[in-house]
Parts: sequence; structure tokens; C-alpha cells
Amino acid sequence: MDGEPTASSGLGLPDYTSGVSFHDQAYLPETEDFQAGLYVAESPQSQEAEALSLGRLSDKSSTSETSLGEERAADEGGAPVDKSSLRSGDSSQDLKQSEGSEEEEEEEEGCVVLEEEEGDGEQDEITRASELTLADTVLSMDTVVARGGETDGEEEEEPLTEQSEGKEQKILLDTACKMVRWLSAKLGPTVASRYVARNLLRLLTSCYVGPTRQQFTVSSGESPPLSAGNIYQKRPVLGDVVSGPVLSCLLHIARLYGEPVLTYQYLPYISYLVAPGSTSGPSRLNSRKEAGLLAAVTLTQKIIVYLSDTTLMDILPRISHEVLLPVLSFLTSLVTGFPSGAQARTVLCVKTISLIALICLRIGQEMVQQHLSEPVATFFQVFSQLHELQHQDLKLDPVGRSEGQLPEVAFSDGQQRLVDPSLLDELQKVFTLEMAYTIYVPFSCLLGDIIRKIIPNHELVGELAGLYLESISPSSRSPASVEPPVPSTGPEWDPQSGGCPRDDGHSGTFGSVLVGNRIQIPDDSQPESPSLLGPIPGAGSGGLSSEEDHALKRELPRSAHGLSGNWLAYWQYEIGVSQQDAHFHFHQIRLQSFPGHSGAVKCVAPLSSEDFFLSGSKDRTVRLWPLYNSGDGTSETAPRLVYAQHRKSIFFVGQLEAPQYVVSCDGAVHVWDPFTGKTLRVMEPWDSRVPLTAVAVMPAPHTSITMASSDSTLRFVDCRKPGLQHEFRLGGGLNPGLVRSLAVSPSGRSVVAGFSSGFMVLLDTRTGLVLRGWPAHEGDILQIKAVEGSVLVSSSSDHSLTVWKELEQKPTHHYKSTSDPIHTFDLYGSEVVTGTVANKIGVCSLLEPPSQATTKLSSENFRGTLTSLALLPTKRHLLLGSDNGVVRLLA
Repeated sequence: MDGEPTASSGLGLPDYTSGVSFHDQAYLPETEDFQAGLYVAESPQSQEAEALSLGRLSDKSSTSETSLGEERAADEGGAPVDKSSLRSGDSSQDLKQSEGSEEEEEEEEGCVVLEEEEGDGEQDEITRASELTLADTVLSMDTVVARGGETDGEEEEEPLTEQSEGKEQKILLDTACKMVRWLSAKLGPTVASRYVARNLLRLLTSCYVGPTRQQFTVSSGESPPLSAGNIYQKRPVLGDVVSGPVLSCLLHIARLYGEPVLTYQYLPYISYLVAPGSTSGPSRLNSRKEAGLLAAVTLTQKIIVYLSDTTLMDILPRISHEVLLPVLSFLTSLVTGFPSGAQARTVLCVKTISLIALICLRIGQEMVQQHLSEPVATFFQVFSQLHELQHQDLKLDPVGRSEGQLPEVAFSDGQQRLVDPSLLDELQKVFTLEMAYTIYVPFSCLLGDIIRKIIPNHELVGELAGLYLESISPSSRSPASVEPPVPSTGPEWDPQSGGCPRDDGHSGTFGSVLVGNRIQIPDDSQPESPSLLGPIPGAGSGGLSSEEDHALKRELPRSAHGLSGNWLAYWQYEIGVSQQDAHFHFHQIRLQSFPGHSGAVKCVAPLSSEDFFLSGSKDRTVRLWPLYNSGDGTSETAPRLVYAQHRKSIFFVGQLEAPQYVVSCDGAVHVWDPFTGKTLRVMEPWDSRVPLTAVAVMPAPHTSITMASSDSTLRFVDCRKPGLQHEFRLGGGLNPGLVRSLAVSPSGRSVVAGFSSGFMVLLDTRTGLVLRGWPAHEGDILQIKAVEGSVLVSSSSDHSLTVWKELEQKPTHHYKSTSDPIHTFDLYGSEVVTGTVANKIGVCSLLEPPSQATTKLSSENFRGTLTSLALLPTKRHLLLGSDNGVVRLLA
């Protein structure tokens, strides 16, 4: 991989950031503001930089960038799209079959509102996915908060309206989530990770921006004792509710493509979110960075549950050094303030407690001592620091030091640290006696006797916890009573409901509860009771809870589309490529094989959605193949459908996009339905002595087929009705030979025909007038393609590849092949990907000065002779057909 960082080289572990590129800065300018509950920065450059990192594509989509909600509306909006395209109903049905009818889990209830824009209903969903940017995928939290916090009186005034609006919001949210899931499976691992997962990760941070989303949720109108939950799933804040659907979609992508998504994409992004700033001096977090810390800890907590034991132990040092320690450095910093003050720091503290406790439950005491001693000790050390600062007289007046310089205080551990006196009040509001009790009790139980070895100040924290017990219950025992008793294996105990069962029997639960930013013990709880720690013993032996949030460990399902082998290597490279890189890179990585034809493959054509492709062969069959990733690069895929109504060798196959029909030709043109394989129409040559020599289909919204015959006549036929639309003569009194190739411009306004003599003719499809005829090559024209901007690309048997402007006399670029003629090529943006019978793949530019990079196909990846080539522009894969009847997918 290019430019692999060496942050983890000292640990001797695999570098999981090798396939990740980040170009944005987490520290945004101080000119930040909140408008309508959304984060706004004055500087557009910083937002653009972040878009470079996590989701913005090329400028092609700048005019009508769509949100997730818009994608939903466009795709769900019409019956013609659902019924008559492979890119909707059938492809999703086929995917379900290939996945073995995978169960779709229920979406968590959330209050996410995705802004909608008017979308073009005719765009295919890959284009819509490419236009997905975070700038359009914004959470409208004002609506959410208003709807979630309305009083009963307001609901009584307009009960029907509020109820209907709530249903609409839920339907919109469910539909958006289902669309993201469907797109993630349909687009494949590389596109889904680069464009869908990246936007979801960035969107996750937005869910926690602002003080409102960092408030603890209220389950009812009154304020009852808050649910203690369990040790690693405390009471959620509003941001957790908002982020529920986003996390659900992220985990769905991980279920589709396996554990590498968690370790190679999500964890490096988490490390990026929590990475400290470039300056080591005093700093103030901005709102985006503050929200990023909360999002990072929340996502890490979800990821830990799904990691296997082996993977968790492999990357545990990395989690400790690149996630936990950076988070704790912000959390326990004496010089770094939080924009939302004590509330945000309290929420981050509670979430970090939960995360560390979850890891401790997973790995056991011995591994905690070996790998997590530093994070746990750092967490507890802040209480000693604050305890010492309370006995020192720190004043805000900078006497004896330059203005802006913070005082440096010597602590009992022998280190001197900078201290911001203005932050002491915020820190004391967070690290209270209640917080000391909340931290000390679970960790003393989880760590047992080793707490004395890894936490030097455990006695001080224990005393603080004891003081808290005395403050809420003066009759409590001495501070020594806080020491963990022998864990009980009895039934679970619920402080709220007087003995009703608690959530689960395998996660550590404690009697501490949260009220706003306070942590207190309900009056009916008994902290000194052995049953306080009862649920912990079940962590290793009890059955897992059915609720995902309360599980210590969950297995990722073994999907047929899980990444491994070559697929994993290619995916790992792709997610690290900058989205601004417009070049096609051919690495010769074999991804899949499609055997089945008994004769040479003459033509290959991917469908517009890139989840299926067609191949025509000398064996007189056309086969429809699925393009969903499978296996490790050596797997062989069976065709989904075989069309066997032809009587001769097939030399053309393509898709008529408007009605979604397949057009194939063996001398007679067959139009058939790719869903059923039923023949819809067969068009024989008008004169048996004048056979058809070339065929092309018109782009949407046209429904016509263009056919050239050996008498240099061009005919247009509408597949929806019988008879002939137009008939034009191309010869013009000359004898240019046979028409070898046809190409229709992307707009459908012109068609160019290439002859066996090297002559080319440009025809206006609206008037039938010949716009231009010229001798383009010295040999037989092999292939022509038309590009946006009135550009034509032609190849010939004279070993040349030429780029033309339609009405200009001289070619724009001219490439010459030294050994073999370029008999097949395809287009990728402003580049041409070429293939020769010598099994050489080349990449030429349409814009830059003539340059060509050539790669020889190895016999290990491609056997036989290359006969046809097609490119998947969105997925950046190559389909290569050979004379032995096998089509191979390479990248």
C-alpha cells in the first residue's frame, strides 16, 4: 500500500491504517457557531477538506447533490423503476437469494430527520450514491428536539397533527435506513466503504454536536431514578438516540463484508477522531472535536462487542495507545476545556468508563494488567491531581509570569504539569465523590487484587467513594466497606422495581444511577450488599442477552460476501485511495471468474447498475452473470440466466436502458427480457443477401436500436412498435467497405460509423444529414466509442488509437501500438483502457500529452487470449473475456 504510516511499528502489529487516507483536520477554526442547532464554520476551506477525507466525490454531482432521504424518495417513488429495472426489485431479490435470505434486523428508534431535496427520478442509484455528501446529509435536530420535548398540553391541542407527523418522521427514517442497507449490499464492498460508510462515519460525529445532544434523555414527563443499566451501557444522551440508525447502518455494512470493515476502516477513523492536536500547549476543544470524542467512544464500544477474541487481543495494544489514552488525555487534561463544559466532560467520562469496563470484561484480569494498566491508572490519577490542587492556592492573576502563560504545578508523583485555574471548577463538577464511587466500585470488582498493583491511588479513590456513601446515607459503614465483597451468584437485583429482574445476567451492573450530570444511589439500594455485584459472574458463563446493547460479545454472521484473500487486499487498497484521484489504476488482482461458455467470448457488456453483466459467445448463447463479490479471488460464479435462442455466433450484446431490455445480435437482432429470458422481438435482415454487420443501442430516454447492413445503410428501429423508423444511406457514392463498428453519442444526437477501409462517417440522428466523412485510419476500423463533449475514440488494425473532435479535421491525440493492434477498449472518465491479443492492458489519456502505461497479464490471473474488455467505472474493475469461454474480473 502507498504511504503506510508507522505508528504501530513498535508494537509489531499489522498496520490497520494502511488503507485509510485522511486529509481533513479535526481542529476547526475558532470562528465556530451554532445556527438552528447545526454546527457552522465561517471558513469553507475546512469543511471542504473534511469532505475530501470522508465522502465528497468529484464535482460532477455538485449541481444536485442528494441526501440519504432524497435517495430514498427517488428509488421508492415509482412502480416503473421497481418493476422494470435490474437495479431495483430484481437485483435486491437476487441479492437476497445469494445471501441465503439474510434476516434484516429491526432499526432502533431514532429521531433523525434527513433533509430532502428534489431529485432526478431517472438517475440510477449508483449515480445517486456517488452524489451522497455529508453537506446534504444533515440531522435536523431542531425538529427532533421540539418533537421529543413537547409538553402534554401541546399534544392535546393538536393530537392528530403531531401523531401523523411523528409517523411520517419514523417512516422517513426507516426508509432511509433500509435504502442505505440496500445500497451497501448492491454497490459492493469498495464503493460502499468509500462513499456510504465514510459518510456515515462523518455523520456519526454530527449526531453529538451541540450541548442539546449531550443531555441525558428523559423517558417520561417526570424525573424518576435513572436506569442503572449495566457497567458499559449507561443511560443514553440525546446524541445516542440520534446516532442509533447511523450505528445500525455501519454495523450492517460490517455484517455484510466481515470483520475487516471494523479493523481496517472504523478503528483507524476512530484513532483519527481522538488524535490530539498539533499543538502541545493549552488549547480549547472546538465543538466538532468534542462531538468526535463522544462519537469515537460510542463506536468503539459497538465495535468491541463484534470483535472476535483473537482479533481483540491482536489489536488491544493499538486500542490502548491510539484510542483510550488520547481520549483520557482530553478527559483528564488540566488545561483543555470543553465547549459544553462539565456536561460534555461528564458524558465522555461515563462513556469511557463503560468502554474500559467492557474491554476488561472481555479480556480478564491478567490481560488487563498486561495491556490496560496505563489507561486505567491514568483515569484514576485525575482524582489525586484534583485532590492535591484543592490544597494549593492557585490564582487567576498571572503574577510573575508572562500574560497567557499557565502556572506549572509540581505533583506528588514528581512531575510538573500545567494547570489552567479557570478549568478547576469544571473538573471538580465532573470528578466528584459520586464519580469516584461510580468508577471505584466496578473496577475494584473487575480487577480484584491487582487493583493495588496497577492503580497507585486506589486507596484515595476508595476513601472518596466511602465519603459519598456517607453523604447519601450517614449510617453507612466506614470507607472500607466500599471494598468489593465476594460476588454473588444469586438473582439479579433492580434498585428501581423492588426485586424485578435486571437486564441481563452476564454484564456487570451496579446501583449507581445518573440524574442529569449527577450520579447518585437510589434510596432503596444497598451498596454494601454482596448482590450489588451479582451480575458479573455471569459474564463468562451466562447466555448472551437477546438485546444487542447488553451483549458482551456477538458473532458477526459469516456472509457469502465477506472479504478475504484478493478481495480483502483490493478493498484495503481502495479505501485508502483519495476520492479526488481520477486515474484508473490497474493492479492485476484477480477477483472472480465466470466460466460457462463453450466457445470464445465475443462481447461483454455490464448493465448500468454494475451488479450484473452480459456476455455473448461463439457458442450462440448470451449469459447474465451477477457481480456481487464472493470468495477470496479464486471463486467461480454461475450465470443467473442463459439465453439460447440464437442460431449463430453472437457479435453484439448490450442493454437498452430506457425499457431495460437486452439487445443481442448474431446477424438477426433479438430483444429479450433479462428478468425472465423471454424473447420480445426478433428483427431479421431486410434482405437475406445483405446481412447486418454492426449494431448499437440509443441512450435513455431513447428506445431505438441502430443497425448497419453490408450495403452501408443505417436503419433505426423502435423496440416498442413494429416497422422501421428511419433509413439512411452512408456510402454517398463511395465504396468505403463494410460498416465494422457503430457508436452513438451520449446525448443520442449523432452516430458515427467506422468502415473496413478506415473511413468514418458522422451522421445527425435528428435530420439524417451526414455531418462529416473522413479517412481516419489506414486499416480496418476495429472499434469506436463516443464520449461527452463531442469526442470520438477509434482503434484500427493499423495499430493506432486516435482521439477526434467530431467536426475537427485533425485528431486530438494519436497513439501507436508497437506490437499488436488495439482490438478492444473502454472508457474511464478522461482515460482509455485498451486491450490487445497479446494480453496487454494499457491506459491512455484523452486530455494530457500522449502517454500510455501498459501491463502484461500474467498467466496466473488470465489464461487464453483476450477477446473482449469492459470496464465498471464506479467499481473500477475490468471484465476480460477470453477465447476459452471464461470471463474474469480483475482490478
